[in-house]
Amino acid sequence: MRETFHGQLAQLGTELAGMCEFAAEAMRLATQALLENDLELAERVGAGDARMDRARNLCDDHALKLLALQQPVATDLRTIVAAVYCAVKLERMGDLAAHIADITRRNHPRRVVPQGMETGFRTLASLDEHMARRLALAILGDVTEGVFAELDRTDDSVDVLHAELMAAVTTEKWPHGIPTAINIALLARFYERFADQAVHVAQRLEFIAAGTLPDYSARS
Repeated sequence: MRETFHGQLAQLGTELAGMCEFAAEAMRLATQALLENDLELAERVGAGDARMDRARNLCDDHALKLLALQQPVATDLRTIVAAVYCAVKLERMGDLAAHIADITRRNHPRRVVPQGMETGFRTLASLDEHMARRLALAILGDVTEGVFAELDRTDDSVDVLHAELMAAVTTEKWPHGIPTAINIALLARFYERFADQAVHVAQRLEFIAAGTLPDYSARS
């Protein structure tokens, strides 16, 4: 019975890792669509968001069945409850990638990102994608120690880039007009929130192992 139960727990972890990988790929493709002004790709990213919604629902159903039928205790209970929380955050990460694609779609054929600002968005996307894929590795490898501190540091880098972009669009010398400034501010916020959600997932992964939530103020 316990063998079956732990096999089902492992399957839940596989489902969550799949959501991490999907979020990473959605962010990569959404950024490609944004910077290449690719309408078809942007529409494909938006349409693909329904897959993430289905994956979240599947995780929820799986977790609820484990709670109802297996009566888990201690670490197993923490794992299931944390998995439900993580699925919500991962779905949100997929939503944020879709929002980026939607800005590309709504502004097409006009380019959204002015020349000279592409590097900042490429770097943001690379950091976000890395964070999502790192979560997948942590889940599948069952090695969660230190993942929160690691991703929290990466999130600091995302915050710096977000602040730089916001400073650029609010300067009196901004040459690209108010609509473009609004789009850049929205995009920067979507990348920043993606990273925040990833940190929340990492926090819960360490909660599974330790039984307590790591403290943001105590990070290394």
